[in-house]
Amino acid sequence: MLNYIKNSLARKKARRVTQEYPPKVETFDIGKYGKIEFANWSNPLVTQIKIDSEMIEFFNQFIKEGDLAIDIGANIGDTTVPMAVCSGKTGLTVGFDPNPMVLKILEKNASLNSDKYKLEFQPYAISTMEEEFFFISSEASFANGAISKDKNSTHGNFVLPNKIKGVHLKTFLETKYQNWINKLSFIKIDTEGYDKEIIKSITDLILDYKPVIIAESFVGVTDEAKIELYNVIAKNGYDIFYFEDFNINAKVRKLNKNSDMLSFKKTINIYATPIK
Repeated sequence: MLNYIKNSLARKKARRVTQEYPPKVETFDIGKYGKIEFANWSNPLVTQIKIDSEMIEFFNQFIKEGDLAIDIGANIGDTTVPMAVCSGKTGLTVGFDPNPMVLKILEKNASLNSDKYKLEFQPYAISTMEEEFFFISSEASFANGAISKDKNSTHGNFVLPNKIKGVHLKTFLETKYQNWINKLSFIKIDTEGYDKEIIKSITDLILDYKPVIIAESFVGVTDEAKIELYNVIAKNGYDIFYFEDFNINAKVRKLNKNSDMLSFKKTINIYATPIK
């Protein structure tokens, strides 16, 4: 009971008071990949992540040693690190996240496991051009949040004092990662309902390199937005699949038409593969 009360008070504080929570490094056994260190976030509002071999194998379907993989909305790196294990030391995984509260945890994860992967982080949102945004959350600890051009946002009442920067992904990669861009094989997007807008902004990149795409269909969006998410991916020549979890053994279902998106009444993930 005492621990319950203590944890409850900690969660209430995290919702109301802005403060930093440090990383907490743990070690996980990931089977044939050996052992890996992972920095969880000690924020009491955040579920603690466990990295396992089934998660690595899921990403290994799409990302191979030597590839370039991109994680947009990387957060602390809970998917970025498994992606990086797959791209390995000869490849590169880049995680983008504009939230400075989580970036320190992502930075820690980028510094770990140098014998297994090369991971870099970038403190930017992805947009159609270089521009600035407010970062807004419903929680004072910024465990979640989204970008907005206006301080008045449905995402919450807590606004970071400094604006964050948005960059155009293809231009940014061609400038900073010009030696890697032709190895692009995979893009994951998780941006609290903005996934379809991100995909629109990177259509040129998708058409040029045909990476596998993972996106999220957010529970709070309209039916029209769910259908549009399907359409903006499919029109580039992709098959689209629902998958139950980031696990090699998870249920997978092909979505043959855009209205199939409406059969889900929860937040779901989809992956899209180029039609051959």
